[in-house]
Amino acid sequence: MSDKNFETEAIRNQMERSQFQEHSTPLYLTSSFVFEDAEEMRAAFSEENERNIYSRFSNPNTTEFTDKVVQMEGAEAGYAFATGMAAVFSTFAALLNSGDHIVSARSVFGSTHTLFTKYFPKWQIETSYFDINNPDEIESLIRPSTKILYAESPTNPGVDIIDLELLGNIAIKHNLLLVIDNCFATPYIQQPIKFGADLVIHSATKLMDGQGRVLGGVVVGKAELVREIYLFARNTGPALSPFNAWVLSKSLETLAVRVEKHCENALKVAEFLESHDKIEKVKYPFLISHPQYEIAKKQMKLGGNIIAVEVKGGLEAGRNFLNALKMCSLSANLGDTRTIVTHPASTTHSKLSSEEQLAAGITPGLVRISVGLEHVEDIIQDIDAALIS
Repeated sequence: MSDKNFETEAIRNQMERSQFQEHSTPLYLTSSFVFEDAEEMRAAFSEENERNIYSRFSNPNTTEFTDKVVQMEGAEAGYAFATGMAAVFSTFAALLNSGDHIVSARSVFGSTHTLFTKYFPKWQIETSYFDINNPDEIESLIRPSTKILYAESPTNPGVDIIDLELLGNIAIKHNLLLVIDNCFATPYIQQPIKFGADLVIHSATKLMDGQGRVLGGVVVGKAELVREIYLFARNTGPALSPFNAWVLSKSLETLAVRVEKHCENALKVAEFLESHDKIEKVKYPFLISHPQYEIAKKQMKLGGNIIAVEVKGGLEAGRNFLNALKMCSLSANLGDTRTIVTHPASTTHSKLSSEEQLAAGITPGLVRISVGLEHVEDIIQDIDAALIS
């Protein structure tokens, strides 16, 4: 581990300069790399030396981006993917066999839920869900075939908090792999490996990019596990493009300062909403009213930029609120410089049945607000005007 601070590592952790002595990392838009002779090529393909062969395997830009995330998360190794869901799927596909079992928090991203319930059963891989508000039931769900314990914290979209230390202890006790989606927090806010996670997954599309420009994903953790994921990805092809990796690596240089401001704005917006007479309920990890506030304070540096809100009047009132917004964007993305408002039941989690949505804490009137970097008074003014319209 480096003795430098997070912000310094994010900026100064760069690949070696070329003969041109560039100050900023160049972009390596090449599909393949050449060899001096047949022996060097043979040695590279037999992995007797570490060098770039083909950009589906590795590329200087993807390596720099991955190395930064590895450093930030306190991991041993990592691999970058074309999207966050490519990272999620590849992690499970590489590490699970037919007949294996997953224990997962019920509150997971809609596409992850679809993997667990529609596609993995084709390969006889089963999933059991636990209620994030009842973690005592986790151990009762563990079978001899259970291999992975999985969770997001904060959860999507309800921003519930799961005790990562508790999950780490359960994983160790039952010899399970603990896999955590850390997308909402970013490594600046929390590092799940400190609490026992074996692997950490990110959709780099969100706060890591932070400006709604590119797609990307990354998984970091124990070297022997990442090795298996890398081999799967090397053969199946979900690699991150060099251009997107270059953008993401540059984005990480400003991650700390951006996330600080996101969280500052989000807390102020959450406090405003909590006192608004048109709001039924507000959930934000660093509000004292949050059910897992103490856990959040224990494992998170800041509260994140996502707020879950229930507008009084249910589904119709929620739709009216979205339609009345003038500045805030209506989009399924999050973690952007621009404030984004989403209705999860009809968008990101629309493939879930009504019963599944309610079990995951998604009510018909739930609204997810990804607080951006606009001046906080302008964000509040737009939200307030939409609520009272």
